[in-house]
Amino acid sequence: MQYTITAPNRLRHTAKLPASKSISNRALIIHALSGGSILPENLSNCDDTEVIIAALKDNPYEINIKAAGTAMRFMTAYLAVKEGEEHILTGTERMQHRPISVLVEALRFLGADIEYVGEEGFPPLRIRGKQLEGGLLEIPGNISSQYISALLMIAPSLKNGLTLQLKGEIISRPYIDLTLWTMNEFGADAEWNDYETIKVQPKPYKERSYYIENDWSGASYWYEIIALSKDVDAEVRLEGLMDGSKQGDSSLRYIFSLLGVKSKFESKQQGIPTTITISHSGRCVPRLEYDFVNSPDLAQTFVVTCALLDVPFHFRGLSTLKIKETDRIDALKTEMRKMGYILKSINDSELMWDGERCEPQLDLSIDTYEDHRMALSFAPAACRLDQIKINNPQVVTKSYPKYWDDLTEAHFSIIKA
Repeated sequence: MQYTITAPNRLRHTAKLPASKSISNRALIIHALSGGSILPENLSNCDDTEVIIAALKDNPYEINIKAAGTAMRFMTAYLAVKEGEEHILTGTERMQHRPISVLVEALRFLGADIEYVGEEGFPPLRIRGKQLEGGLLEIPGNISSQYISALLMIAPSLKNGLTLQLKGEIISRPYIDLTLWTMNEFGADAEWNDYETIKVQPKPYKERSYYIENDWSGASYWYEIIALSKDVDAEVRLEGLMDGSKQGDSSLRYIFSLLGVKSKFESKQQGIPTTITISHSGRCVPRLEYDFVNSPDLAQTFVVTCALLDVPFHFRGLSTLKIKETDRIDALKTEMRKMGYILKSINDSELMWDGERCEPQLDLSIDTYEDHRMALSFAPAACRLDQIKINNPQVVTKSYPKYWDDLTEAHFSIIKA
């Protein structure tokens, strides 16, 4: 399948953002550990969340989480503490080549009964749930924050709680903070003891009603659209976002302010969903340097935006992009070259563009590599190009199922082939 996308000349739109996938997935695991019967409200309807909902509801022997990396990490830890249960946890072929040994070894250290069904270090996993002792655990701080979050969320159910020491550089700290915040919302006693140590007491979660705010990651593509739109009076309203949100990707407001996008909140009341209006500010930096160590999922959006605005960039903190749905560093270099931009990478953790160009592909079509964020971040390029073609556009269901519908409502032309 392929979509050909053309942008409207005039942009005035209210976007129906999806609920936060990050908060939904955490709230679901914590809700299950609390033994609660009332599901959180406004859950995300993306693929990643729906596989967790199905797994928790149906509780099959073999759980297929498809391409959902978050679900693989969170469910591995969750199933490890489900006493008396045995499960096979598997996923797509790509998922079976995404490493999980760091999490498995950490859980084994705590006493978990987990074995590899196929290749050592990778899913599928056979997990036999049991009571775990907990205690002190040391792990590197530069691993995926989803490993750390998975361990933290089961910590209140461990006999002795958990003292987690993160050694070395700590990446994606806002995602860890989001986990701790959600845990405490459900009655846990979990906090940083110092810069590198997190202490979680053996205090069970409490059942409660819970409302999920909308997704700042989903908002990033509308910020990108505003930044790239040729309509100087373009305006988009984004509903259900929070000022002071714990979502790490909310930092995009600041970064996009450097690229000519201003944000106006209808209300600044902390913890209350509100509406943000975004529009052009008329001011853009000549060059952008930024460390995405705390928000790596925004990298694709800013790579495309900066290049099309002719803003040279140097982005750091991208080491986790190599083990996402695809190797995002290589994918970005390949697809941006099709558009005429030559990117360079350094040590598999940095991307830069110094203005070097090449001849763009005549019949431009962007491959998505089974990666939702490739489709989501490249589609707004239509605002600067005559049109853009996106191959296998259905991948957006992983995080933003109604993306193409929302673009259509904003008067983008989408021709399906």
